[in-house]
Amino acid sequence: MKTKLSLLFSLLVVASIALSACGSAATPTAAPVMTEPPVVATEPPTQAPVAPAGTLRIWADDTRAPILQDLAADFLAKYNVELVVELKSALRDDFQTAAPVGEGPDILFGVAHDQGGTLVSNGLVAEIDLGDRTGEFSANAISACTYEGKLYCMPYATENLGFFYNTDLVTTPPTTWDEVVSMGEALKTEGKVDYIMAVTGTTYDVYPLYTAFGGYIFGKTDGNWNPQDLGVGSEGMIAGVSWLADNVANGNLPADWDWANNHALFETGKVPFMMAGPWALDRIRESGVHYAVTNFPSGPAGEGYPFAGTQGIYVNAQSENALLAQAFLTEFVATEETMQKLFDAGKRPSAFLAVLDKTEDADLKAMAVAGTNATMMPAIPAMGSVWANWDSSVVLARDAKQDATSSMADGAAKIAALIANPLTGMVNAPGSYQNQAGCGE
Repeated sequence: MKTKLSLLFSLLVVASIALSACGSAATPTAAPVMTEPPVVATEPPTQAPVAPAGTLRIWADDTRAPILQDLAADFLAKYNVELVVELKSALRDDFQTAAPVGEGPDILFGVAHDQGGTLVSNGLVAEIDLGDRTGEFSANAISACTYEGKLYCMPYATENLGFFYNTDLVTTPPTTWDEVVSMGEALKTEGKVDYIMAVTGTTYDVYPLYTAFGGYIFGKTDGNWNPQDLGVGSEGMIAGVSWLADNVANGNLPADWDWANNHALFETGKVPFMMAGPWALDRIRESGVHYAVTNFPSGPAGEGYPFAGTQGIYVNAQSENALLAQAFLTEFVATEETMQKLFDAGKRPSAFLAVLDKTEDADLKAMAVAGTNATMMPAIPAMGSVWANWDSSVVLARDAKQDATSSMADGAAKIAALIANPLTGMVNAPGSYQNQAGCGE
């Protein structure tokens, strides 16, 4: 009985739903009046991103790499080419290994101009055409990047030494090397200093002393460096080395010429004078010593002058993107904005005139004046044969193992033999090959 009642209830419910549905369908509704066709919202078709047409590779150090990487988006937007910046610590050495086998970058960023001679002679870098942009750079920097009449790098910074003096110890800086001795010895007698001057090296670091005495490295013929006119054994070089050796012997100069140790002597007020470059400014300033920068003292040959260097940017001779590389340099790097960032990061006088003219750093301005007559480092392969034997010859005289005349003559003979050797140019910078060969610096 219970089952029959349940079935009857179910039938009544189904019937009720059916009648309700029929009643609803029987009631007509008016159709809406359409005056305009309905607007259907649509989204624009999605387009797949266009893949970059290629890659431009740059090798740079950790100081310049971030600045270049910031240019990647704009370069991609204009040329649809991806900019890849790779960090390298041994830029020149790695490039010389990779480029000949086609594994080098398109652009080598930040190699000194004097290393360019070997790169050019080995056919590793391409000529650069700055066109009407050439006049926007320092003439000296352009000259430094020019090898046998052709421009092989775009300069972005220059550097040279200046003569530093402690303003707490010296009111008026010396104008001659004789005054360096007399002022320094007076301060020693008073017990205010340990030595008359700090010496931070044997070659580049004291070149303004050598030139004041008439020393030089290479002479020039018709405006070009002449590797046969070697000045390492010249009378002026011997006189400069003798000055150093004599003042070591009498206790005026330290016998240890370690770069860091001698900077510490100046920074702690234990010496009144030192020759240094812009790379040392941060540590000198942080030391708190009171100092100023001025021109180099004069000697028998006149006012001393330093070597000058130019930091340059090279294009790989084997690059398949040579035109793009040139476009990147002239359109994205050779701008006041980028050059200013490079200056701010590197603290070197800019080779780009618009930035150089705005420089307000008093020390860099003073160094620029001190380097007015600077000699650009000879950018010839023969320069690579000079460093180790030049250094060794000076050290032998400093340590009284040979007199200056003999040591410099011997060094000059060894350098001349290296220059005559067909392998000249393999050694180009102190501190790399020389160390491995056990040649000191």
